[in-house]
Amino acid sequence: MANMSPVKNPIPEQDPNVRNKNFMEVSLGYDEATAIDEATRCLNCKNMPCVSGCPVNVKIPEFIQLIAQGKFLEANAKIKETSSLPAVCGRVCPQETQCESKCVRGIKGEPVGIGRLERFAADYARTHASDEVIEKPESNGHKVAIVGAGPAGLTCAGDLARMGYDVTIFEVLHTAGGVLMYGIPEFRLPKAIVQKEIDSLKAMGVKIITNFVVGRTETIDDLFAEGYEAIFVGSGAGLPSFMRVPGENMNGVYSANEYLTRINLMKAYKEDSDTPIFRAKNVAVVGGGNVAMDAARCAKRMGAENVYIVYRRGEAELPARKEEVHHAKEEGIEFHLLTAPVEVVGNEDFWVTGLKCQKMELGEPDASGRRRPVPIEGSEYILDTDAVIVAIGTSPNPLIRSTTPGLETNRRGCIVADEVGATSKDGVFAGGDAVTGAATVILAMGAGKSAAVAMDEYIKSKK
Repeated sequence: MANMSPVKNPIPEQDPNVRNKNFMEVSLGYDEATAIDEATRCLNCKNMPCVSGCPVNVKIPEFIQLIAQGKFLEANAKIKETSSLPAVCGRVCPQETQCESKCVRGIKGEPVGIGRLERFAADYARTHASDEVIEKPESNGHKVAIVGAGPAGLTCAGDLARMGYDVTIFEVLHTAGGVLMYGIPEFRLPKAIVQKEIDSLKAMGVKIITNFVVGRTETIDDLFAEGYEAIFVGSGAGLPSFMRVPGENMNGVYSANEYLTRINLMKAYKEDSDTPIFRAKNVAVVGGGNVAMDAARCAKRMGAENVYIVYRRGEAELPARKEEVHHAKEEGIEFHLLTAPVEVVGNEDFWVTGLKCQKMELGEPDASGRRRPVPIEGSEYILDTDAVIVAIGTSPNPLIRSTTPGLETNRRGCIVADEVGATSKDGVFAGGDAVTGAATVILAMGAGKSAAVAMDEYIKSKK
């Protein structure tokens, strides 16, 4: 008899007052008994609405049935048929707006904990399948290049390698993983997990060349000249946006990109780290997305006494996942909602001493469909702070578009690509944040998958 519980099995977590001082993972994951119990909540619907909500079409009911039967390794293998990064997706996907939002079980209660089960299967496989032999596919004699080793590039590379292509990824940083390594903090996504997923791609024959700046080290056209038959650009959106308010160039103002990169990629949180980082007492983080939550929660763990989220709309409009907001509040992050920064205030030595804010109210909806924040006259106040972290979005780095003739980009600097990733330049495909602007890991993975199929078709059609 299926488990008729109307609610998901809760996932155990570190105590908020303990975890806000360490960088170990917040969520501890299901044990075997809980995973089986949660899996029995799945109704195994015939038309599988959950699958349509997944950008990479994971065979959700199938892997969940395997967990219900205690076949945990088989469940992970089932997920891996369509997803290269199950342990990552189980942790950072916004399941609540994707697969779980379509779950029939969620009509009269809570949906099945699909993300929690995906994570369980991947973690179980990681600890129990040490002897997992990764088959190296037979070569088809064609070589392709991938620019960027983030979620889009890694997924595209994995799918092409499975088809027999000789795949080389060119990565600008010294470590592969993209935003999974430099952006998302250790306490949400342990780096050893990302590394393990990358190692399994290498075992399939994917080559990764790091410290390679496409557009400087070599251009896209240089790569074609070296015999790569198709190229996928998954270079992400690493160019931070700023507030454009007076005082923004004071010492103590950071982009969330720089702040998170120092902590996550360069391990500034470790006692023996050589990476310098400013350990502020009072930190204001401007923005309301997942990146803002990540920066705020990192600042708290780096020893800040007070951390404030400053966001110009209300709680209902916060773009961050509800889980992230909930975790931040539990950890003692203070929210200043309906509040906009108007000026960074500093001392004569040019160091930040405060953030001048103005209260807002919500007016009519704007083009995005969200109600537009309108300033309230005379409501300015100064938030006492010695650091300001700006987390209001990123856009693609202009390097590739400026060094690739014939590659069309839009006014936001994003590469223009069709639904399968084809661009205006023959043989060049693109996907992920380089095309959409900053979005989610799973959407980037979906784009990498579509592009792999399109690149395969493109190369076959040229024979």
